[in-house]
Amino acid sequence: MRAAVVTEFGGPEAVTIADAEVPEPGAGQVRIKVDAAALNPVDGGTRAGVFGAAAGGPYTGLGWDAAGTVDAAGAGAGFAAGDAVVALVHGVAKPLGSHAEYVVVDAAAVAPAPTTVDAVHAATLPLNALAADQALGLLDPAPGSSLLVTGAAGALGAYAVQLAVDRGVSVTGLARESDEELVRSLGAAFTTAPAPAGHDAVLDAAVLGGAQTLRWTRDGGALAAVIPHTAPAPVRAIRTAALDVRADGPRLAELTRLVDAGTLTLRVAETYALTDAPKAHARLAEGGIRGRLVLVP
Repeated sequence: MRAAVVTEFGGPEAVTIADAEVPEPGAGQVRIKVDAAALNPVDGGTRAGVFGAAAGGPYTGLGWDAAGTVDAAGAGAGFAAGDAVVALVHGVAKPLGSHAEYVVVDAAAVAPAPTTVDAVHAATLPLNALAADQALGLLDPAPGSSLLVTGAAGALGAYAVQLAVDRGVSVTGLARESDEELVRSLGAAFTTAPAPAGHDAVLDAAVLGGAQTLRWTRDGGALAAVIPHTAPAPVRAIRTAALDVRADGPRLAELTRLVDAGTLTLRVAETYALTDAPKAHARLAEGGIRGRLVLVP
């Protein structure tokens, strides 16, 4: 099978298409025939060598999001061949990721796919929606409380806005002036930097850092960073935490239900053939993308 990998770290040109063996699922695992896989900033970090190389293999695989069809299932997996699914393929330095024609993943990371969208759109859900949901779990904003989401027009930020609005939280989204209409369409009030101070909670999806975002959080409030180990030291009794996203099939299934209910909006910026993965990485590096780039094997 074909897979997008890196053998030497670098820019978009470092991504190559390798011939790899089709992986076999073990007990409690499924093999997914990948129909679509989103490209995320973390993949750019993997390509550049930020996280190091996969152990024990000739290359490092790319891709966290997968949408497709179960092709084979190990004992006790709970899924059957032909099931349409989405999955989080977790890991920053793994031998193979979801940017491949087939991927094996633990069944605990898999959920039935949304029924109201195609695989290309479904592939934008797992990583960013789970990250948004788990970041909100760190903050635990009460209904009626105020939440500021930085980077509210981005993939993670937009999901966080919609999930928080669905919980009855009063959300303000921080983004560029050109994104005001989008942010308001998600159900949030809109602001540009510098944001007003005094929010009960702040989710820093734009990775602005604690120096700025702590100023926008009230005394005794809560602040969540979205990169592991980057939570700022607490001041003024502010509770701070950093997200380390984890696979969670049951929660992913609830998020797919919210897609089908119209609560979550899936956004695709552009699609690329798997063999054009280097071009997709080059577009990712340019920035300014609204929605996700999606690879189609």
